[in-house]
Amino acid sequence: MINITLTVNGMKVTEQAEPRMLASDFLRDVLGLTGTHVGCEHGVCGACTIRLNGTTARSCLLFAAQLEGADIMTVEGLGSPRKMHRIQEAFRKHHALQCGFCTPGFLMTVAEILETETLASDADIREALSGNLCRCTGYEHIIRAVRDLVNERDGIAA
Repeated sequence: MINITLTVNGMKVTEQAEPRMLASDFLRDVLGLTGTHVGCEHGVCGACTIRLNGTTARSCLLFAAQLEGADIMTVEGLGSPRKMHRIQEAFRKHHALQCGFCTPGFLMTVAEILETETLASDADIREALSGNLCRCTGYEHIIRAVRDLVNERDGIAA
């Protein structure tokens, strides 16, 4: 076992893990942060997306040991049912989820792209979200939610 000290959702923690434990398993099984979903375990679907030192990363492609000293944000750090983040509110407003399995990864991706991408068109939004897979919504509601967020960010009236 190895000790891993990191900051998760603003709280410093130290826990132990097997050297080859995946970050996704560490977050879920050791830290109890089950909002990080495990889908494909190949980095393809995006369900396990977290923010690692401010940048999105697939937690199923990282070892827990790689989180040593890192600043991690999981979907639990974004908001809660009682105090939702504006991204969560937009997804709710636009019915941008169905089964919800992919939602945490989309939320974490959207948090980053709103900070880093221009997103001038719906095609830009689709491209920015192309690393996340959803099997339920057909993406249109997700695109609408993100468009609303972009308009809000850019000061464009709805």
